[in-house]
Amino acid sequence: MPLPKAPVKTGRGPAHAQIEAALERAIEHGRLAPGDRLPAERRLAQRFGVSRMTLRQALGELERHGLLVRSKGRYGGTFVAEPKLELAGTSALSDQLRGLGLAAGARVLHARERAAERHERELGRRVFEIVRVRLANGEPVALERGAYAADLYPGLLDGPLDGSLYDLIRARYADVPVRAEERLEPALARADEAEPLEIDAGDPVMLVERTAFAASGRAVEVSRDVFRGDRTRIVWESAIG
Repeated sequence: MPLPKAPVKTGRGPAHAQIEAALERAIEHGRLAPGDRLPAERRLAQRFGVSRMTLRQALGELERHGLLVRSKGRYGGTFVAEPKLELAGTSALSDQLRGLGLAAGARVLHARERAAERHERELGRRVFEIVRVRLANGEPVALERGAYAADLYPGLLDGPLDGSLYDLIRARYADVPVRAEERLEPALARADEAEPLEIDAGDPVMLVERTAFAASGRAVEVSRDVFRGDRTRIVWESAIG
């Protein structure tokens, strides 16, 4: 694994910033690939000619920016992170993943019919609850808890639930989702969310609450989705002026 030469030079800014820039360039240019393990902190500090405290400051910044991941334990260390998936919103995830050249899939945790809860009443008295882990190239990226209007989508649970639910709905029913209202906020993974996402409880995630509507204005879906903060970012474009 080729590491950058010692970049720290007097008069070129703080030492930790020089180390950050050098490692970031190495990652961007492919000299450090996703999954590569960096040498031990002591060796890196010696290579760059800095204290371990300065090195840790640089590594911490790169971790906060999603370029490195650090883990503890026997097989722990500092690793180059997988690049984040850039999503334009969180709806139609299968279509977006395919557009990024990734295999989109889902692992169904459970699917059932039940009475609508208070925040789901606009869907009707009964809903189909579907809980799935969304996959990109087989890796979990989101935990999706969706409720769907049972009276509009009879037999939904009998269809294939490990692909795009929107594609399934479009193929079978008239009242298809045409728009969605989404609310996004940062959160920390709960224990019951961390396990299926293969992360640790307390890791940063993005919580998305979504209500989808048919062309008639009828609500057809209410969902609460949790996206891995280390694997996804939301990107949008805004008009200025």
